[in-house]
Amino acid sequence: MTEEYRKLTREELNAMAGEELPERAAMSLINANVAAPVNLAAALNVASDNSIAYANATQNAPITQSN
Repeated sequence: MTEEYRKLTREELNAMAGEELPERAAMSLINANVAAPVNLAAALNVASDNSIAYANATQNAPITQSN
């Protein structure tokens, strides 16, 4: 099988490339890393003599950072 290679025109390259990326400086201003793990537990004990209200919430939120 023989393949022939030819130079592509600017129009052909643009058709295959898709849309242009924004400027690098503009992209760096958009970076927003947000992580807000919440540990919430509630227990209510009303009108109960000698009772215990216990609430426990286990939290595991690994957060990785990169540039």
